[in-house]
Amino acid sequence: MVLNADPREAPDRSGGYGTRMPRHVGIIMDGNGRWAAERGLTRSEGHKRGVEAVRETVREAAELGIEYLTLFSFSSENWSRPPAEVQFLFGLLRMFIRSDLALLHEEGVRIRVIGERKGLPADITAMLAEAEKLTADNKAFTLVVAFNYGGRDEIVRAVRAIARDAAAGRLDPETIDEAAIADRLDTAGIPDPDLIIRTSGELRLSNFLLWQSAYAELVFLPIYWPDFDRAALHAAVDDYARRERRYGGVAAGGSR
Repeated sequence: MVLNADPREAPDRSGGYGTRMPRHVGIIMDGNGRWAAERGLTRSEGHKRGVEAVRETVREAAELGIEYLTLFSFSSENWSRPPAEVQFLFGLLRMFIRSDLALLHEEGVRIRVIGERKGLPADITAMLAEAEKLTADNKAFTLVVAFNYGGRDEIVRAVRAIARDAAAGRLDPETIDEAAIADRLDTAGIPDPDLIIRTSGELRLSNFLLWQSAYAELVFLPIYWPDFDRAALHAAVDDYARRERRYGGVAAGGSR
């Protein structure tokens, strides 16, 4: 569904969703470059402003009672961008971890990182591992960072793991089911997303959580990521709360 109204005009409220609160929200953060271009700024400035939107969103999601927030921060396809921009994005990640990790840990945030780590700079890999290790026992809120992530690549890596187990005699091919695949995905142990939000008005998942989003509710917002704020998150959750999730079944009263 596309929300055509300006989400910044949504009611400003701090709760009241009850059981209609999504447990896990995934966000495709899109539009930094276009936000900057429309203001005569560099793409780097758009990415910097996007980091501020990340901070605000993490705070508000935790306050709302969302248990898991997955942010699509760098896709496996983003390597095709100009090298200078890729390096700038890596620099922003380094800055974010150095400046925010201690506070996130203090507030009980657990960090999980999904995506392929081969090919990343060694210091980035080490920082991601340290963030996960430091916050592993935190239970207040889980922030999942999808970095160098692609849904198809994740599934391929899971299938390879299954093939290795089967070839080694550790797994009977006849017993392979959805759970066997899910247990080998990067998101093992994390519930599937209830709600996926995409900013910038684009209407696609762009290789994000393809397996996990089979029954997720989708909300597409016509604002760029740097403009995403508390009200925008509430607008998306409001929309989710009004929907009836049927998981392939029928609605109350027997209608499809």
